[in-house]
Amino acid sequence: MTQVTSPEELFVHELQDMYYAENALTKVLPQLAREASDSELSRAFTRHLKETEKQIENLERVFRDLGETPQAHPCPGIEGIKKEHDDFVQETKASGQVLDMFLTGAAARTEHYEIAAYTGLVSKARALKRRDAVELLQENLRQEKETLKNVESISKRMLKEASNGPSTAGRRSRAGSRRSPR
Repeated sequence: MTQVTSPEELFVHELQDMYYAENALTKVLPQLAREASDSELSRAFTRHLKETEKQIENLERVFRDLGETPQAHPCPGIEGIKKEHDDFVQETKASGQVLDMFLTGAAARTEHYEIAAYTGLVSKARALKRRDAVELLQENLRQEKETLKNVESISKRMLKEASNGPSTAGRRSRAGSRRSPR
């Protein structure tokens, strides 16, 4: 058990959580891009992978600026969201359209989690007068907010298409694409 007794130690601990989360997402996002039958959703996951890689670099810079070695601490929040996804995919036989809708929800939950975490980190960095950390963490926060807006937009489009019936649903789907086998 690690003892955390100061705001600085709490800041480092929370950085380690996000470092874990972002690294975990670099493994999950390519899988989500393959599972998505909607081409716009698949591209969004691929694009966010590149942003996540940059966010990891930003976190590593924050660690270095603090004189710390970048280190990941298991993040139960991200693990729970990942488990929810894995359980859904394994336990259901969802159509491509329904799986895509589930994926947008899972992505939104992940973005909300990351937004909350980065908001807290930015506040702590400000309180600790770590100006460089504030800038780097705000950049990550801005990207997460933009990703959430994009995912919500895709989700709204999918729901609208689904409510209009099969004639418009899947208009942007990749030809012949289905979820990847497990």
